[in-house]
Amino acid sequence: MQSDLMSRARESFDLGDEDVSITPGARGARGQVWRLTAGRRVYALKQVSAGAPPAQGQVESEVKFARRAAAAGVRLPASHLDRNGEYVVPLTNGGWLRLYDWVELRSADLAATAEALGVLLARLHRCAQPVDRELNGAPPEPWYEVPPDQDEWGPLVTAATEAGMSWATRLAAAADGLPALHSILSSPAPARMRLCHRDLHPENVLADEAGELVVVDWEDIGPAEPAQELARTLVACYHDGQPDLDSMRWAYRSYVEAGGPARLRSAADFTMLIATQLNFLSLQVRVALDPTAAPRDRHWAQLEIDESLRILPTPDLLGTVLNALEDHPRTDQH
Repeated sequence: MQSDLMSRARESFDLGDEDVSITPGARGARGQVWRLTAGRRVYALKQVSAGAPPAQGQVESEVKFARRAAAAGVRLPASHLDRNGEYVVPLTNGGWLRLYDWVELRSADLAATAEALGVLLARLHRCAQPVDRELNGAPPEPWYEVPPDQDEWGPLVTAATEAGMSWATRLAAAADGLPALHSILSSPAPARMRLCHRDLHPENVLADEAGELVVVDWEDIGPAEPAQELARTLVACYHDGQPDLDSMRWAYRSYVEAGGPARLRSAADFTMLIATQLNFLSLQVRVALDPTAAPRDRHWAQLEIDESLRILPTPDLLGTVLNALEDHPRTDQH
């Protein structure tokens, strides 16, 4: 597979006449990043393993937003065009490729960089234009607003139990708590929507060699309320089974002081957090239970399920977070 990818990359991108090599980098839920070396130049070749590639206009809008964010001080890897002037290279067997600058990255010490994270979020939201539709013109993607119907979880719990999955009991317990989470949900207000990254979490907010925060994976940008993205990011970055309330406070304070427009006012601001975590959990459960899925994907799904169940929010957690942040300014624009 690596030789095929290398050939496709050489064919599609202007890599010169020097020797090209690729080695595996980070893997995500939807694909693989490869370290591509062409002579002295080093790139990140991102392989998305399935699905139709996004339209060129959609990707161009994403790149424009990323450039505005970079101009505002957000660090990110730059995208590269192929020989045809496009950012996305379709693969014949499904999925697609994109090429970026390679940046040496590692997991960030988010507790030590809470203030920097707040500034980063403020910069993203300050440069985001109002938008109430996806970049392709479609209505807002339900993934960020609407979790799976509560009736869908019973069959998944039954299937997981019958398959002897180690996490079946934990999934059943999580399903029992869903009515309380669903009661919190509130549809975003179109008038408050801005163009947002929508996928900020510890695997997408990394550190470079100097310890500066770098944001990756910009493909999911689209309409969202900044307050909902702020709430989701704080919990995603500072809750790994137990909430780090001090870091949340520092990040939120830094966000406000840096001119971030959002304020957390109620549990409804956690709608994006709840919807995305439940949608992701449901997807990974289905992959883990699918006998036709690739063994590698099923193994990855098992790991993701374990983590998702560990960090699944509860109403009590969200109340604790709001109480911890209540001494910060909660006026201004939402």
